[in-house]
Amino acid sequence: MDHAVALVQAYLRVNGYFTVSEFPVIVAAAAGGYRTATDLDILAFRFPGAGGMSPQENVPGAITPDPALGVRGDHPDMLIGEVKEGRAELNAAATDPAVLRTVLIRFGCCAPEAVDDIVETLRHRGRAPIPVGHEVRLVAFGSTLEGSHGGRFLRLTLGHILEFLEVYVARYWKSLRVEESKDPALGFVILAAKARRGGR
Repeated sequence: MDHAVALVQAYLRVNGYFTVSEFPVIVAAAAGGYRTATDLDILAFRFPGAGGMSPQENVPGAITPDPALGVRGDHPDMLIGEVKEGRAELNAAATDPAVLRTVLIRFGCCAPEAVDDIVETLRHRGRAPIPVGHEVRLVAFGSTLEGSHGGRFLRLTLGHILEFLEVYVARYWKSLRVEESKDPALGFVILAAKARRGGR
């Protein structure tokens, strides 16, 4: 997995999202058959009221999602994200109607007969309500926002994400210091904190 994608995945997980990374999107080819149109860097879904990965005992629902995510806690939330090491922007494939249509149908949130209107709203507004009761949003993650196009979708920097994870680890250090995280990015942030603290 790409390091930047791993960092974003760890961030979304501690904010209560279930994630799928580097999801291949297969579409029908013009000459018949099928082709891989792209792979979507990150797909994420958060149930209403999800508390995140709170390692502290006796603190149910302790994790408040990062306000930068714009999560409405009482509604399910689905993200389709593009991750770049450079500018935070969506590539052409991430907004391709055929790609978005395939993803929304594949994940079961849209009936084929309703998906085209949802895709158009999503492409033009960066977010769209789904008939089953949640919202789907486009998000771009990258090292910088400078020169990025598109105020219609959410953009977050990798620096913000790393800082959020470092604060998360510091806040829950008492229990995280003994954890052997299998998440590569979160595990590295925990290891860095252990190294700075001399294992304490």
